[in-house]
Amino acid sequence: MKLILVLTAYLLGSMPWSVWLGRIFYRVDIRDYGSGNAGATNTMRVLGTTPGLVVLTLDALKGFAAVKLANLFPAYAGDIELMVVLGVCSVIGHIFPVFAGFKGGKGIATLLGMIIAIHSGAALMAIATFMVFFISFRIVSLSSIIAALSFPVWLIFRYHEHSRVLVIFGFAMVFLVMITHQKNIERLLNGEERKIRLRKNED
Repeated sequence: MKLILVLTAYLLGSMPWSVWLGRIFYRVDIRDYGSGNAGATNTMRVLGTTPGLVVLTLDALKGFAAVKLANLFPAYAGDIELMVVLGVCSVIGHIFPVFAGFKGGKGIATLLGMIIAIHSGAALMAIATFMVFFISFRIVSLSSIIAALSFPVWLIFRYHEHSRVLVIFGFAMVFLVMITHQKNIERLLNGEERKIRLRKNED
């Protein structure tokens, strides 16, 4: 049964909402434009704020739903280890989607949905951290990296989390985000990372 849940979580994560939305409503493959990533940030940059927010929501729901699969079976309800595994599978599905030629996004929105489902308190604190840095700098990659770094910090020092699995995952998440954002980090260090314009007349 766990194997079926793991496969289902991966398939949920593999649903490439940015690719589908772009093809159906805009006749474009989002991966051919902007950063080339099939994610909410690139969708927002290429197609606009509203499509980007729609993709962000749908991608986050993938991670959330994958984690909650465990609650469908009383024997697995509250099993943090299984919930983490299911969430990670959905993130892997987003990064390497079987429905889109294994060329997906960076998994941040799906990761967000996952951590909300597992530990909403620390997740909300990480979201607040993201917003502070995004409002200050308008750079999604920088804000995402800082928010990811903050998640295990909130777990340990604010919520005194006792689950070693969850804490280890928190630090592993930081590593994953750093790996998937290597090019962004290079651009940040070179001062070349693009900012998101919230208004058309904003520089």
